[in-house]
Amino acid sequence: MDERHRRDLRSYGRRRGRKPSRRQVALIDQLLPDVVLSLSDPAATPLSKLFVVPVREVWLEIGFGGGEHLLWQAAQNPDVGLIGCEPFQDGVTKVLRGIEDGKIANVRLYADDARAVLRWLPEASLARAFILFPDPWPKKRHQKRRLVSVGLLRELARVMAAGAELRVATDIGDYARAMLQATHSEASFVWEPHGPGDWRQRPVDWPATRYEQKAIHEGRRCTYLSLRRR
Repeated sequence: MDERHRRDLRSYGRRRGRKPSRRQVALIDQLLPDVVLSLSDPAATPLSKLFVVPVREVWLEIGFGGGEHLLWQAAQNPDVGLIGCEPFQDGVTKVLRGIEDGKIANVRLYADDARAVLRWLPEASLARAFILFPDPWPKKRHQKRRLVSVGLLRELARVMAAGAELRVATDIGDYARAMLQATHSEASFVWEPHGPGDWRQRPVDWPATRYEQKAIHEGRRCTYLSLRRR
């Protein structure tokens, strides 16, 4: 798994932004070790045992950014365990602050590339997964770095249970088309829209992220896809 992780094309940008504040350093040093996901240990069986509170199922968010969606889902679904993956340190510290302030006990974090987590997870262990506004890599020569691909869907198919939901969103039109093409090629997932609202509007249990709000403010149309694991 380590060798495959090293061979993965980087699908994200920066790891760090501004110099962390004292509180951010304290969160990383003191709180992160309590909630971090250790891939050096075998995955818990069942996966719900990862959490210190009882949970009925486990969800995964890949690239949670500023953590708005992850923290909202955790607060609204206290009986669900959420695994959040994000390599950008500023995003990790924002979620740590939210966990501390909200006394949230149903979140585990992995501050690195989510593909390593996908290879670690047991088969059919997830009931839902989210990939919301991944790095678009708009330049043609960089598009091979886009996260959502046939290969990623194949890895997700292994760890998602039959009937599980995969929610994906982007504000880049050609990326949305590429996502649907990947879905068509990886037949483990199905997209069954009933009308334009199914991809133009978020469901009520899908809160907006900071990046989405920025995209809308700048006039970009967002696409929301809800895929089902066959």
